[in-house]
Amino acid sequence: MIALSSFRTLRVAALLFLAGSGLQAAGPYLTGVDPLSLLPPPTVWHTPEDNADRDSAYQVYLARTPADLARGKAEHKVTVFAFQPAVGPLLQPGRLPRLEALFQEITAEVEPVTNKAKAYWNRQRPYVADPVRFSEPGDQESNAAYPSGHSTKGTIFALVLAEIFPGQRAAILEKGRLIGWTRVEIGVHTPQDIYAGRVLGQAVAQALLRDPAFQSDLAAVRAEVAAAGG
Repeated sequence: MIALSSFRTLRVAALLFLAGSGLQAAGPYLTGVDPLSLLPPPTVWHTPEDNADRDSAYQVYLARTPADLARGKAEHKVTVFAFQPAVGPLLQPGRLPRLEALFQEITAEVEPVTNKAKAYWNRQRPYVADPVRFSEPGDQESNAAYPSGHSTKGTIFALVLAEIFPGQRAAILEKGRLIGWTRVEIGVHTPQDIYAGRVLGQAVAQALLRDPAFQSDLAAVRAEVAAAGG
């Protein structure tokens, strides 16, 4: 779970970046999203359903490739720039400051939502619950597994980016799914962690897209992309 002081630091940095980006939002976009009411509890330890979930994760883990492992390690911290292969060369650090600021703010707002659910359910990661089988996890984390933060952010980022780059929508959405699924391949999540992240991410993205301030800043980002030749 992210420390309160760390969250405050992240939030201040995001707001400072936002203030210098030309975006107009004066405060947070996201209100009223409760992960505990949106998501079902994870499976109970050692029930048949839980065993099936962990067994399927192990089969995916066994089939991982060196490329899967490298991708998982490279995406330890998910940023919008993970989507550059789907969007194209325009998506580079420093080139689209309004877009970059928008996704900094999304990150600052969604992490406490995800961490609330993680802390509440405290589901063990595969390499903690079953260290014999998942003996070489690709990217260990100190927090709990359910829901996957990577899957949540990958889903949110993909749905928002698809509003900005509609011509690349299919590739963007596929990359959003892969960001989550990679975490199963490298042995740090099971499928149900990923699916819960997709459900939560969908709900957060819908809440963002309903917010008038977010829509105003999204329009500013679209204009920035158009001016840059996107």
